[in-house]
This record gives sequence, structure tokens and C-alpha cells, in this order.
Amino acid sequence: MALLSVADALALVLADAVPLPAEAAAVVDACGRVLAGDLIALRTQPPADVSAMDGYAVRAADVAAAPVHLTVVGEVAAGRPFDRAIGPGEAARIFTGGVMPPGADTVVIQEVTAQDGDVVAIKRPETKGRYVRPEGFDFKAGAALLTTGRRLTARDIALAGAMNHATVPVHRRPRMAVLATGDELVAPGTPPAPGQIVSSNSFALMAIGHREGAETFDLGVAPDRLDATVAAVGRARAAGADVLVTTGGASVGDYDLVQQAFASEGMALSFWKVAMRPGKPLMHGRLDGMSVLGLPGNPVSSFVCAALFLVPLLRKLAGREDISLPTARAVLGRALPANDERAEYMRATLATTPDGTPVATPFPQQDSSLQVTLARADCLVIREPFAPAVERGAPCDIITLQF
Repeated sequence: MALLSVADALALVLADAVPLPAEAAAVVDACGRVLAGDLIALRTQPPADVSAMDGYAVRAADVAAAPVHLTVVGEVAAGRPFDRAIGPGEAARIFTGGVMPPGADTVVIQEVTAQDGDVVAIKRPETKGRYVRPEGFDFKAGAALLTTGRRLTARDIALAGAMNHATVPVHRRPRMAVLATGDELVAPGTPPAPGQIVSSNSFALMAIGHREGAETFDLGVAPDRLDATVAAVGRARAAGADVLVTTGGASVGDYDLVQQAFASEGMALSFWKVAMRPGKPLMHGRLDGMSVLGLPGNPVSSFVCAALFLVPLLRKLAGREDISLPTARAVLGRALPANDERAEYMRATLATTPDGTPVATPFPQQDSSLQVTLARADCLVIREPFAPAVERGAPCDIITLQF
């Protein structure tokens, strides 16, 4: 199968992905999720005219010619409305959020008053409506304040609660199963035998999935046997996975059995091999309703492929509109040779010059097995296929690494 461009491969990954069905989530658990329906205010905020400050509720007509003295006839605290009207020459002590008593239309802040017993001295005039938040000042019942497709922030969660919603309709979280493959892998904490290495890709992939709001399932490590890989696919199905991500076993070696296992289960292969570095042996297909991504086993290749393909897939399933990781502009911190036919994603550090220009400096060694440089990288420098040699200071596109 011919090598696909990154753009064409991503289009195939996303082609059949649609936002997952809606479910009701507790408002406290909905942050970061995408609304699957408009959220209508169930109440008016504030529900009545209320004071915006601590002070005295008065009639504007009584304080127009201040200084004046008024009779204090009661007190209004938030949540405890006053049960009588304010008449001429009267005032009520009021606190922030207190409902304005009938007859009162203005608040005089306490800083310009002096109370002595049941008499308060108003030291300066105040205009009608001053320091009063009118009914519906924030929002009114029936208004659509949060609309379909919005990814909820903490601020939105506060608004939804104020609108009197205990639950909100959001797209279901994607369910993502992760399977590592290879006889050479052992779990962290296990002493590796000769020729073995410690498995780490699964942890990075599940961390990415968790950050993107997915429910993740660790299928463990499948040894290099076809039956073991097929059994793991069955476990992914049983878990109801929307996405199955494998790492390793997608190349061309005699023990790379992932593609054979999926073929035996009836997977429709959409592509295998992408014109990119790192990450050329990337596989994608559909198995029943499950999207399958077969990532390379080298840790940097696995991570870069996850950033470019898994993240957009999870985001689309979750109903998000910001699908791909954003790119930004920077200048190169060192010269680079001409590129070949594959797009390249180079690990780099990111610094800022005194004038604010971001400078991306690719590591000299870009081998896809090097996890130290991956951990220390701030961004990926993107090089297009057949890009010419460039000098230090040349402009470049980057993807900032935030996970």
C-alpha cells in the first residue's frame, strides 16, 4: 500500500468518526465536555431587585437633598427579605444580595453614613437606582445561555449551576482501549530479562486519552502470538471501546502480528504506512463500530502519531470543534538540512528572545527510541516533504507539546 500524506491519513481516520451520543452528566462533572443540546435558563438572575453593596435601602427622593437623617425601620440580609415597605423618611439597613424592600429604589453605601440608634445620617446625595442590581440584570428565565457544541469551562459550569441545572446534556466520553504488543515487554517494576525492555508506551497513550477526556482501558501486553492478540481484541470489544489503540507489532517483521489479528477478525483496513517521520508504520481501520489505530512501537513514533491522529479522533468523538493540535510560528535555533519525501516532526526546545520571538531548537539526535529528549522537548518542529535546507533564524511551524 502506497504511503499516504499526513493530511490524507488524518482525513481517513476522521471520516467515519461522529460525535458520540448524548448523556446527562452531573454539572460538577461536566467541565471540559461538549454540550449536546442548548442549555436554557430555568430561573431569572437575580430573581428580584437586590442590593449591590452593604448600606441602606432608601427612597431616592429622600436623599436628593442630603445630608439628611432617616429613621431605620429594619434590616435586610441576603436570603431574608424585608416584610414591609419603606415610607417617606425611612431607611432599612441592607447587605449585599439583600432584596430591595418595596418602596426603596436606591442604596446608599455605608461609607457615607453614620447610624446612631434608629437614626442614620446620610452624608451625601445619591441618584435613583444607585447600587441596585435590577431583576434579570444577569439573565432571564428562558434564555439559551450555553449552546450546543460548546466545550464547557469552569466558568460555564458556574453559569449552568446558577441557571438551576443539576445535570447537563453532553456527548458521551470516548472509550479507549490500549494494547501493547511484544515478547520483549515487561511491566514497570519488573526486572527485565536479557533482551527485554520496560513497557512505557501504554502509559503515555492512556495519559493522553485521560487528558482528552476519554475513559481508558489497559489491555496489558500481548505476547507475539496471534491467538493472544485476537483475544485482546475481544477484550476491547467486550469493554465497549470506541477506539482501540495498539502499540508495536504494526511493522513488517515476522512477529508483527497486529495486522494479521485484525484481518482475522474482519477489520476493514483504510491505510498502513504514512509519509511521516517518526511514525511511518501507522495503521488505521474499522472493526465493527470500533476505530483501530495501530501505532509503531518506538516510543517517540507512538507519541507523535498519538498527537497527530489519536488526539483529533478522540476530540471529534467527544463533539469538539477544535480537532487538531494548533500550530504556531517560531524561528529555528539551528540550521537544518534538506528533508526527504516524508513530513518530519522534530523534537525541539522552545525559548523566547528579549523581543518576544519564540525560538525552536531541534535536538541534534532525533532517533525515535530516545525518550529523554521526548520528555525534555517543548514542541515539535514541522518540516514539509522535500523542504530545502534552512539556516538558523529561518521561520518554522511548531506544535507546542502540552501533554
